[in-house]
Amino acid sequence: MNIKSASQQLDISADTIRYYERIGLVPPITRTASGIRDFQEEDLAALEFVKCFRAAGVSVESLIDYMTLFPQGEETREARLSILLEEREKMAERLEDLQAALDRLDGKIQAYKEGKIK
Repeated sequence: MNIKSASQQLDISADTIRYYERIGLVPPITRTASGIRDFQEEDLAALEFVKCFRAAGVSVESLIDYMTLFPQGEETREARLSILLEEREKMAERLEDLQAALDRLDGKIQAYKEGKIK
C-alpha cells in the first residue's frame, strides 16, 4: 500500500506519516525497488497506535522511547511498562482537569437556560 492509501485509511496526512518516520516514531517503512513506501499491516498498526496515543496527549518523546524499545522484545518489557504507567498517570490527571472544565461548562449552560445569565 502506498503512502496516499495509508494516509486515507488512517486519516493521517502523508506529511505527518513522513515526519513520524523521520523522527523514529514509527519504524522505517519498507520501500519498493523504486523507493516508494510500501506499507505493510505492521506499519499501519504502528501508525494507528501512535495516532491514538498522540490524540490522547501522549508526548512524542515518550512514544519514541516506547517504539524504540518495543522491537527489542522481552528484555525491554519493564521499561515499556514504566513508560505506559507514567503516561497513564499523566492522562488521568488531564482527564480530571477536562471533567472539571466540562462540569463548569455544563453549569454555565444551565445558568443561561434558566435565565440566570443574560
